[in-house]
Amino acid sequence: MRFLIAGFGSIGRRHMRNLMALGQRDIVLYRSGRSTLPQDELAGFPVETDLQAALAHHPDAVIVANPTALHLDVAIPAAEAGCHILMEKPVSDSLERMDALKSALKRGGGSLMVGFQFRFHPGLRKAAELLRDSAIGRPVFARAHWGEYLPNWHPWEDYRQSYTSRPELGGGVVRTLSHPFDYLRWLLGETEVAFAQVGALGELGIPVEDTAEIALHFSSGAIGSLHLDYLQQPPEHRLEITGTRGSLRWDNADGALRCFRAERGEWETYPVPDGFERNTLFVDELRQFIEVAAGRAEPVCGLDDGIRVQELARDALAYAGKAPNGLQFEVEK
Repeated sequence: MRFLIAGFGSIGRRHMRNLMALGQRDIVLYRSGRSTLPQDELAGFPVETDLQAALAHHPDAVIVANPTALHLDVAIPAAEAGCHILMEKPVSDSLERMDALKSALKRGGGSLMVGFQFRFHPGLRKAAELLRDSAIGRPVFARAHWGEYLPNWHPWEDYRQSYTSRPELGGGVVRTLSHPFDYLRWLLGETEVAFAQVGALGELGIPVEDTAEIALHFSSGAIGSLHLDYLQQPPEHRLEITGTRGSLRWDNADGALRCFRAERGEWETYPVPDGFERNTLFVDELRQFIEVAAGRAEPVCGLDDGIRVQELARDALAYAGKAPNGLQFEVEK
């Protein structure tokens, strides 16, 4: 199977290394050359700076790992060419051209999987199992919290030049840290944004929102909230779900899931498997994508899931209006 990786930033490099670890070495790179990472790993691999030249290598599968606002510039031609696509989240910076992407996939015959790798987290998968079994009764409230200091993400580059900080590339904390929108829908069912506040509240000097507080309403009747920020030190990423007969607690720090069942009156802990690390999520995601590209599986998280997350991000930003510090947010109508 031949893979084309579009973009060689940190996530493109991770995918390349993981493909090789899985025994896949027929890899073509399409890149702009603007990445600040070393290029020593590219020796021996074809590198193209023109998309049509890259697609002329006839890849079976394309990994879209360039900046958010440029995803569709790669994905639509790749879909037209019949490629299977793994698209990094979020699917784009807006909902424009989604119909064009769907039409291209239909004509080309390929599948598209969105890279929400937390779908592969063993703690969250255990949570999904327990919720299916009604271990905590009927869920009534969920709270997800993810705060992480942006300048520490990629110490080798100026965070102010990263796509995460640039509105024209689809940056901002709501889109960049959109994983909880996806796993909350996966675990608890469809949801809508009930209210949101966002702002550039820190001292990062970036023209996008760095903090968001979002209220959610689930179709089941449950309510929830989501906090996202680029500011928190030390970082914290956790999920709490309260049910009518117990609670679930997940913390990304150790990956373990904890379940309190009222009838037992004690906490049970479900640790991650031995050897689990953050990169395990990406390896398992690639394994599943390879199965999708080979026609042996359906995407765990498909284009419709990615579009729904994009709609939730849009709706959250639509509540922003004008932030208290005067930062104007351009929101898709």
